[in-house]
Amino acid sequence: MSAIVGILNTNKIPVPTVQSKNMMLSLHHYPSDVVHAWHKESIFMGCLNQWITPEQIGEQLPYYDYEKQYVITADAIIDNRPELFSMLQVKRIDQQEMTDARLILLAYEKWGEESVKHLIGDFAFMIWDERKQKLFGARDFSGARTLYYFNDFNRFVFSTTIAPMFTLPYIKKELNEDWLAQFIAIPSMVEAADMQATVYKTVEQVPPSHTITVLDGKVKLTRYITIDVRDKLKLKSNEEYEEAFREVFQRAVVDRTRTYGEVGSHLSGGLDSGTVVSFAAKELLKEGKTLHTFSYVPEEDFKDWTPSYYQPDESPLIKKTIAHVGNIDPEYMRFEGKTPLAEVDDMLGIMEMPYKFFENTFWLKGINEEANRKGIKMLLNGARGNHSISWGSLNLTYSYYESLMKKLMWVQLFRELDSYCINFRAGKSDVVPFIAKRVMKSFSWQTNSDYHFPKFVNTSLARRTDVFAKLNDYGIDISGNFSGNLSQYRKKYFKDLSAWNKSGVVGTKMSLRYSLWDRDPSNDLRVIKFCLSLPEEQYVTEGLGRSIIRRATINILPDQVRLNQRSRGIQGADVIHRMSKQWRGFKDELCKMSNDVRMADLLNIDLVKTALSKMDDQPRPDLIFEDEFKMLTRSLIIYRFLEKSAERG
Repeated sequence: MSAIVGILNTNKIPVPTVQSKNMMLSLHHYPSDVVHAWHKESIFMGCLNQWITPEQIGEQLPYYDYEKQYVITADAIIDNRPELFSMLQVKRIDQQEMTDARLILLAYEKWGEESVKHLIGDFAFMIWDERKQKLFGARDFSGARTLYYFNDFNRFVFSTTIAPMFTLPYIKKELNEDWLAQFIAIPSMVEAADMQATVYKTVEQVPPSHTITVLDGKVKLTRYITIDVRDKLKLKSNEEYEEAFREVFQRAVVDRTRTYGEVGSHLSGGLDSGTVVSFAAKELLKEGKTLHTFSYVPEEDFKDWTPSYYQPDESPLIKKTIAHVGNIDPEYMRFEGKTPLAEVDDMLGIMEMPYKFFENTFWLKGINEEANRKGIKMLLNGARGNHSISWGSLNLTYSYYESLMKKLMWVQLFRELDSYCINFRAGKSDVVPFIAKRVMKSFSWQTNSDYHFPKFVNTSLARRTDVFAKLNDYGIDISGNFSGNLSQYRKKYFKDLSAWNKSGVVGTKMSLRYSLWDRDPSNDLRVIKFCLSLPEEQYVTEGLGRSIIRRATINILPDQVRLNQRSRGIQGADVIHRMSKQWRGFKDELCKMSNDVRMADLLNIDLVKTALSKMDDQPRPDLIFEDEFKMLTRSLIIYRFLEKSAERG
C-alpha cells in the first residue's frame, strides 16, 4: 500500500528539487516502511510505501526497469496473480517474490494501455514510458484507491492525496462551487455526480474504471470497463448454483487475506459480514492464523427506542456467528463517550473534503485504530454485499411471485408460496390476495411519491452552477425518492460511477492513516460479475429473500443468522444519545453557522434556520434518521471545512 506522487513538466523544464522534496515531505505524517523517489530532469515520481503483502517487504518504489526504460509507482494489490503469471509466462521460481507493481509493468509491456483490462484488484498506478515520453496510469474499476491530478498543459501533477499538490506554488487552493452545489443538492451519500471533479477547482481525479494518458502535453481519460452482464448463468440445479457461489466467493476471500500481518474483519449480526468472516476464518486456520473481528455495539446505558424489527445491539447474533464459525478472536467495541461531533475536524483532515457519513465516523475510526494496534494489515468488510452477494430483498421476492402469477405458472408459484408461508408463519389466504393486488395495479417498487428531500442549496448557487439540470443529466434523483424496477436499479448502480467513489476515498485515506488495507470480497469484480449473471429466481427461491447467500451458507453460518428475515441491524441508533451532553454546543454552533455570510452563499439559510428551530433542547432519539438532522450535520461539516480551509490559507 502506498501514497504515490509525481510531477511531469511537459514543457521539458527540469523539475526543481525543492518541489519534489516538498511533495514527499507532505506525506511524512503517514506511517511508512520505506520512502523513495526517482527524479530525472523533467519528471519526478515518489512513493511512501506501507508493506501489506509478503511480496512488498523490501520493495522499492518507484521501480525503474533499466532495460525496458519503464518507471512505475503504484498503490496496488493485484488479486488475479496466478492467471497473470500464466498469461505473462512468469517462471515459477520468480512468482513468489514478484511484486504487484512489477507484475503491472509486465502486463503493460505485453498489452500496453489495454493491460488494465487484465488486472483484478484494488489499484492506482502511474507508469513513465521513457522511450515514448508517455505517462500512463489507471484506477481500479470501483475506485478503491484514489488518484488526483493537476494539468495546465505545461505541467502534470498526480498524487494519492490532495495535500501534496498544494505544496507546489502553481496549484492554487480554490474551492469548486460546482462540486459543493452537487454535494448539497444530492440527497444520498454520493458526494458529487461529476467523477472528474473535486472540492477544489485546480485538482481533478481519475474516475473509477478509467485510465489516464499524458502525451505531448495532452491528457486523455478513457473508461476501460463498464459492468454490464447480459448472459445468464445456466446450471442444472440449485445445488450447483450454491457450489459455484462458494467457489467464486472463496477465491475472493483468499486473495484478500494475502498479507504478512494479521487479518481482521468488521462483523455485524447480518449476512454479508458474517459470510466474509466465515470464509476468512476457515482459510486463515490453514495458515495457522486467527481472524480478529471488530463489532460496534451501543453504549452501556443506551435505551433501545427502535421498533422490534430493528436491532441496535447485534451482539447476540454476532456471538452465535463467532461460536459457530470458530477460529475468531472477537472484540465488541462500545466507544463509551465517543461522538461523531467530536470527530468532525479530524475526519475532515483525513478526508480532505466534506463528507456525509457523519453518524458512522467515531466507530469507523475507532475500529481502524484498534486494528492498527493489533497489527492488522488486511481489514475485511462486506460493504458491497447488498448489491452483490446478498441481493434479493422481500420487494424483489414479491415481484418474482407477481411475475409467476402473470405468467399463470401456478404450480411453481404455489410451491414458492408454501416455502414463504413456512418461513414467515403466514397463510396463503393472506399472501395470494396481496400478490394479486400487485398484479392488478401493475405495481413496481417505490417509495412515497410525495416525499422530497429538502432542497437546501442556495437558489443563486443552484442557478449559477445549473446543478439540478446537471444532476438530471447524470441520472441522479434529487428527490431522494426511488421509483422503478429493482433489477433496472441494480444494473444502473453497477454502471454508474458516482456510487462507488465515496468508499474508495474514505478507504484509501483511512488506510494510509492506520497503515492497513480495507478490503471487501463482495466488491471483487469476479464476484460481482457472477452475481449479475445469476437468474433472478436464485435470489428469491424457496421463500427466502437473499436466497442464494442463505442457501450457500448452510452449515457455514448459524441458522439464527442465516435464516433471519424478521429483524435487521441498525447502526447509529445511539448517536443522539451519545451527543446529548454536547447538544447545547451543537445547537450554538449551528446558530453561528446560520449567520455566517459564506454559508449564506451556499445554503438556503431560511430552510436551515427552520430545521434548527425544530431541534429541541431534549432531542428525540429518532432524530438521527430525519432529513432535518442530515441537512444540519452536512451543513455543519461544510462550515467546519470552510473554517479549516481559511486557517490553512
